[in-house]
Amino acid sequence: MNRALNYYLEHFGLQARPFSLAPDPAFLFWSPEHRGALAMLEYGLDTRAPITLLSGEIGAGKTTLLHYFIDGLPGDITIGMISNARPGVNDILRRVCAALEVELPAGAAPDDTGTQFAALQAFLLAEHRQGNRVLIIIDEAQNLNRDALEDLRMLTNINAGRDEVLQLLLSGQPELRDVVRRPDLEQFAQRVAASYHLPRLDLPGVGGYIAERLRKAGGKPNVFSRQAAELIYQATGGTPRLVNQLCDLALTYAFAQNQRQVLRSTVEQVLDDGVFFGAQPVDE
Repeated sequence: MNRALNYYLEHFGLQARPFSLAPDPAFLFWSPEHRGALAMLEYGLDTRAPITLLSGEIGAGKTTLLHYFIDGLPGDITIGMISNARPGVNDILRRVCAALEVELPAGAAPDDTGTQFAALQAFLLAEHRQGNRVLIIIDEAQNLNRDALEDLRMLTNINAGRDEVLQLLLSGQPELRDVVRRPDLEQFAQRVAASYHLPRLDLPGVGGYIAERLRKAGGKPNVFSRQAAELIYQATGGTPRLVNQLCDLALTYAFAQNQRQVLRSTVEQVLDDGVFFGAQPVDE
């Protein structure tokens, strides 16, 4: 940790950086919407939903919530994680094999979907015989094309008697819901048994979010004035990732000016200097 950051933390009595951009389940803010999203993920898992969807705006906290959910999964669930589905590339079965560490026969071509499907089927049935369930989690799933989604749907058709041996959890931006609702994906949509849309935070939510992250970092929850929090909400639209960026800059400005509290004027200076690139129009 460099010297400047040490001073920054010491100045505000912090033990850790409260507004880091890296997803950290320990700093997850439990708004009613985040609790609802977690409840739906758990419902999908417990009811063995073939497909669960989690959507939300960019920076709404989906990835952090997914990490929290994964950390709490029982040991009899085998997890395959695809963290960044790529647009325009139809290699989803190969990526699922890699995520589950399924070995393909020597010499198998990268685009041999038949061999990939057979290897995955054998793996899923073997996991079922050992008493394990398999969960594939795909982040940025709005990038998946129709063929990739159809390949995934076919995987959910693999059964062991009456037991489904694979569950899918797809997370993505709001357009993921539009993709799934396309007429040519009707069969896929019929397999979606649980879904939730995670919205941006409202004004009280932003105030609570800022205070909670400061608390979890070992600081005082009132470092930001109420007026500063209101302006942060206006400038970010309640998107947690943008709130983090603007709060971090505001703390830096306050530290440089030897202020013990972040005031509305401090946030205004950050916005006026043009160093925050996520700003939305603010009503005067």
